[in-house]
Amino acid sequence: MVAVTDQFAAPNAPVRKTPKGTFDLVFRNASFLAALFVLVLLAGIMASMVIGGWPAFSKFGFGFLTSSVWDTQNDQYGAWPAIVGTLSTALIALVIGVPLSLGIAVFLTQLAPPWFKQPVSTAIELLAAVPSIIYGMWGLFVFAPLFAAYVQIPLSNIVEGMPIIGTVLYSRSPSGLGILTAGIILAFMIIPFIASITRDMLDQIPSVLRESAYGIGATTWEVVRHVLVPQAGVSIIGAIMLGLGRALGETMAVTFVVGNANRLSGSIMDPGSTIASRIANEFNEALGLQLNSLIALGCILFFVTFVVLVIARILVSRVKSF
Repeated sequence: MVAVTDQFAAPNAPVRKTPKGTFDLVFRNASFLAALFVLVLLAGIMASMVIGGWPAFSKFGFGFLTSSVWDTQNDQYGAWPAIVGTLSTALIALVIGVPLSLGIAVFLTQLAPPWFKQPVSTAIELLAAVPSIIYGMWGLFVFAPLFAAYVQIPLSNIVEGMPIIGTVLYSRSPSGLGILTAGIILAFMIIPFIASITRDMLDQIPSVLRESAYGIGATTWEVVRHVLVPQAGVSIIGAIMLGLGRALGETMAVTFVVGNANRLSGSIMDPGSTIASRIANEFNEALGLQLNSLIALGCILFFVTFVVLVIARILVSRVKSF
């Protein structure tokens, strides 16, 4: 029996040994501590946010989430306008940014000539490296005046008096600042991340799959729709969720262009506020219950980001199951 085993054994096959050396023990413990550090850091952040915001939660209760009042003189605070502004600007950014990002990625991987592909790819990477405050300054001094003159004013004149549309797209003070402006600036900011990740994933799909589809008569659209997108679906969802996380937590760029008005409006053209912009504007001067309320806003933003992560995990698991 031993002879038969030796006969079929691979020559010079490495024999696996149980790591018992000092280096292996140190490496295993260091890896464990690195993983544990992430959990401890996350728990510490969560605990500090909950403790810091607990006075606001305990005083206002559930009304802190639904109230629209933010009165620093009378210590009355509500998070609803900031929550709505955060979700609205992030949604607008996704609606604008995701189609553009996917179009850029498909163009670079399937349609762009070689001489044009590299300059566009470099430009996308440079956009990702631009600091957020530069986007904010550009949005405030360049984009907002143009947007007010060529979009808000003409559009308000057209839709004024119309049902629903006349409310959503009408601007009472066409200054260029508002929820829609912030959403557009956020779209510009998330496009490089989504487009770069999607492009890399599409490039990694084996060319034999594309060639096989073309060989049976599929068009470029059919190849993209039925071959590339299903193969890279998980990565595309991850890229979109990465962009959504960036849009939810962006601070300086949004603070410049959102208008920083603590009110709810039915129009996306009117000024508003987000959780991040509210914290950035008031944190340095906040004391007492106002400071607790700002920390509570941060806790809410943390929870919203966690929910987004859970949704991303569910979507990824469903795509993998198909």
